[in-house]
Amino acid sequence: MQNSRTVEIWVGLFVALSMVALFGLALRVSNLNDFRNGNGYMLTAYFDNIGGLKKGSPVTMAGVKVGQVDGIEFDQKYYKAKVAIVIRADVDQLPKDTSARIMTSGLLGEQYIGLEPGAEDVYLTEGDMIAHTQSALVLEQIIGQFLYSTAAGDKE
Repeated sequence: MQNSRTVEIWVGLFVALSMVALFGLALRVSNLNDFRNGNGYMLTAYFDNIGGLKKGSPVTMAGVKVGQVDGIEFDQKYYKAKVAIVIRADVDQLPKDTSARIMTSGLLGEQYIGLEPGAEDVYLTEGDMIAHTQSALVLEQIIGQFLYSTAAGDKE
C-alpha cells in the first residue's frame, strides 16, 4: 500500500514538471518574451500583400533577428496592409532608405520580414516609416501567371 502511494506521488511530480517544461517551451517558441520590456522602437511599413505574415513574426537583418511584427491592420486610405514593427533598441542605426521584404523560411513557409540596409547617413527613429517594401510572393499568383502565359503561348 505504501509503495503504490510513493509511485503515485512520483508520477504526479513528473506530470507537473512536464507541464511546466512544456509551458516554458511554448513561451520560447512563440517569442512572447523577446520584446516584453519595451526595449526597442516602433517602425511602420506598408505592403500590397502580406501573405501569411502574422503578429509576432520575426524581423531579420543578415539572418539575425533584430525585431518582430507588433501588429497588422488594413489601411483604408492606401488600401494596403500597415505593419507595425518593433526593432531592438541596440539596432539603432538603420539608414532611412532601408528596405523591407516579406520572405519565406523553411518547408512550412513561415513568413518573416527581411530588412536590407540602405546607404543614407540619416537613421530611422521611433515612429518612422520604411518607404521601400516588397510584398510576399503568393504561390497561387505565380502558378496562375505561369498557366496564363502558357495558355496564351499555345493560342499563337
